This record gives sequence, C-alpha cells and structure tokens, in this order.
Amino acid sequence: MTQVWLITGSSRGLGRALADAVLAAGHSLVATARDPARLDDLAGRYGTRLRRVALDVTDAEAAEQAIATAATAFGRLDVLVNNAGYGNIGSIEDTSLDDIRAQIETNLFGVINVTKAAIPLLRQQRSGHIIQLSSVGGRIGAMGRAAYSAAKWGVEGFSEVLAKELEPLGIKVTIVEPGGFRTDFAGASTTITAGRPEYDATVGAAARFQRDYNGKQPGDPARAAAALLQIAALAQPPLRLPLGSDAAFAIEQADLARLESDRNWRPLSLSTDFST
Repeated sequence: MTQVWLITGSSRGLGRALADAVLAAGHSLVATARDPARLDDLAGRYGTRLRRVALDVTDAEAAEQAIATAATAFGRLDVLVNNAGYGNIGSIEDTSLDDIRAQIETNLFGVINVTKAAIPLLRQQRSGHIIQLSSVGGRIGAMGRAAYSAAKWGVEGFSEVLAKELEPLGIKVTIVEPGGFRTDFAGASTTITAGRPEYDATVGAAARFQRDYNGKQPGDPARAAAALLQIAALAQPPLRLPLGSDAAFAIEQADLARLESDRNWRPLSLSTDFST
C-alpha cells in the first residue's frame, strides 16, 4: 500500500537517503529542508509525488504549514519522520549558552513543533506513524555532546509519553537510535572544538575520534532507509529501534551496566520509604 510521508531535514544525510528510498518505493513525500532547492533533482524524477517545503523546524507556524501541505496535496499523512538535527562537540564549560540553546531548540523543540503540528491531522485520521530520529546519544551520554544528548534524551522522554497518549487513537510512535552512519553529520554538520587542555583526555579524545571516524562509520544510509521503510509497514512496530551495530552493542552494554548499578544500590533506594 502506498503511503504519504513527511520527512524533515530531507536534503542531506539519513534524511536524503530516506527521501530517495520513499520515492523509489512508490510513496508520496513532503520533503522539508531549510533550502528545498537542494531537492530539485528529486522533483525532476518524481513529479507530483513530491512536494518540497522550506522549513526551519524551530518555527512552529512553518511546521503547521508543512503538515497542511501534506493534507492539501495528498489528502492525508501516514508517516512523519522527525529527522532534522545537528550536534556540535565541545566541553560543557566551553560551550556557550547560546550554542546549547540553539542545539536544544533544533533537536528537541523542533521535534516537538512538528509533532504537535501533525497530531490533529493524525487524530482525525485515527491512523499514522511518527518516527523520531533520536540517537545512540539519546540512550548514552555522549562525551563532548552534552547539548545534543540533553536534547535527544528529551526526545526519548517526550516520545515515550507521546506513544502512550496516541496508541488508543490508532497512532504509532517509534524512536530510532542511530549510531555512526556515513553521512556528513560528523563532517560539515558538526562544529568540533577540542577545548582547553584540562579536557584533552575526555572531550579532546572525543573530538579526535570524531575526526578519525568520519568516513569510516559502519552504517550504510541506504540500508538505514530500507530499515525505516520496513518499520513503517508494520502493524506493530517497536517503540525503540537502535540502528547500526555500534548503536546496538553500545546501548545493550550501557543498559546492562545501568541495571547492575540499580541492583547494587537497591537497599539504599528502598530505605527512603516510611517505616511501617
């Protein structure tokens, strides 16, 4: 069955790979980007099955207009993918408050803006699937990426509540947690600041790793797109989906360590109840 998709951040990275896959599979797409001219080649190939919309996800009114485009052009919206985002590297001490706010505004409030804009249409349809692009950094605090991780952890909590509220209305939610994929996310989309020498062993190491890792990430964007198409076709998709071998292994190890710590400290945790 063909679907109507809306993808934010469609002009590059995983968003672009997914836009290509969605259209190649015969679906219709509202592709949003800050600069929709970067999607001109898709327009030439797919004609009326594609609508390009300029969208800065931090603009709530623009988000509403993007959702309205899907309803007007195609009559419905089946799959919303909140993909737009970016993350800089730097120590908490050396990252300005303006930079922190900007990252959280895009990565968290951008997701909230577009999601809230879509809910009334999906509620009226009594159907739809919201796919939130979180990150392995949404499950594990990523060294040097405090603002990005804070935002992605926010996306995780927001989306878990969203799933509980929307399930009775027939609307599904999936949180996707990618690891490293060979896109420009670790290149042009990231500002890397190693910072002062006191952080060389921590943030500095993360910055060096990021530079060395770029272009060597294990994740294939085309295969990620295929996985998302598969998830969007399921009647009962998962709430969370780590994406990539590095994400799957790292999240499993972190969850096991967290569980072990909670068990070790359980007597102290339980000691705070009233005595009966």
